[in-house]
Amino acid sequence: MRKRIQKQAQIEEKMDASLPVVPEAFSQEVTIDTADENTTEPRRHAINAAIENTSDAIITLRQDFQISYLNPAAATKLGVARPSAIGKSCTELLGCQNLNRMLLCGTSSCPLVRALEQKRPLPNEELIIGTDQPGKFEVSASVNPIQLDDGFSYAIFNARDMSALKVANRVRSNFVSMVSHELRTPLNSVHGFIDLLLQGHMGEMNEEQRMYLGYTQEGVQQLISIVEDILFMTRSDLGQFEVKQQEVHLLSLVRQVVRSLQPQALKAEVALCQDIPSDVPALYMDPQRIKQVLNNLVANAIKFTPPGGTVTVSARRHDDHFEMISVVDTGYGIPVEDSQHVFERFYQSNHSQQSKMGGYGLGLSIARLIVEQHGGTIGFDTVVNKGTTFYFTLPLYINESKG
Repeated sequence: MRKRIQKQAQIEEKMDASLPVVPEAFSQEVTIDTADENTTEPRRHAINAAIENTSDAIITLRQDFQISYLNPAAATKLGVARPSAIGKSCTELLGCQNLNRMLLCGTSSCPLVRALEQKRPLPNEELIIGTDQPGKFEVSASVNPIQLDDGFSYAIFNARDMSALKVANRVRSNFVSMVSHELRTPLNSVHGFIDLLLQGHMGEMNEEQRMYLGYTQEGVQQLISIVEDILFMTRSDLGQFEVKQQEVHLLSLVRQVVRSLQPQALKAEVALCQDIPSDVPALYMDPQRIKQVLNNLVANAIKFTPPGGTVTVSARRHDDHFEMISVVDTGYGIPVEDSQHVFERFYQSNHSQQSKMGGYGLGLSIARLIVEQHGGTIGFDTVVNKGTTFYFTLPLYINESKG
């Protein structure tokens, strides 16, 4: 004879905050043989003790984002009493922000919203949690959605304090920033002098000399781009990155990007197209940063699309508050083993096409950072040998003066 362990609702009714009680979320699928009850009860006590005594903050939230359980580490870190925290909304207790201190509560970037909507775990989210300024701290969080027989969806929020590690990373970032600054100055000088040579200011050159100088200029420009991207990431890590949002018309921005990348597309024998409706509404964004995102996505699409293929930039309404911009290619696609690492910094695929195309693995990390700073989300769909679609959302511009 078999019986199922009590569900979350039963536990909450009996829960005494002074006693270690594990929410059903951690044991929803466990079944027990009557003959094994004597061994199962000590096992439950061991699990309870592990959760109650871990230094990681563990919080269970219902689908309406109300707290149904938190362990002592979570209560201590957040500076709340456990009984009073039960039933509070996560906005009152967690107040999740990204590393640029943008509030995620109520946006599509909220990790709890994403985990529950996508119905899959969300690992290694870097967040700032806490609602009181002195009590805010940086964590590496994972969010795991679960479904119980009571008809409710739950999310298990597990957070590890990364404050000490962040201090060490900040020292490293300062050093990298300093070195990058020192590299940028001589690289810009080299780039400038090559321009002068190519323009004939130092005398006429034959075609072979111009060709070799052109190769040199491409290499220097690539180095400058790498240095600029590293500086961008270190500024972000140090909390010095912000976006300057304003009313922007997407069509003109996309035209600029397509025009600037047309030579690269012609060289690769790839058709570069745009499909932006003329009546697309104005968006609320930082034009320079979003141009950087589109440049990264379109350049990558051209790079990984074979001759004769097509890259298309399109837009459509996502919901009442966001527009979705997509970059669609008919390229090689992304192998399954690489999919979960696409947005990681400096990640390099072992795939043969990646080794041919080069790159240093920062473009997509930067794109995600910029999009999330706008309150949007970024993702992709891919089919190997058929193509990839990268898409991201941006907020619509709301003219408050009309209200």
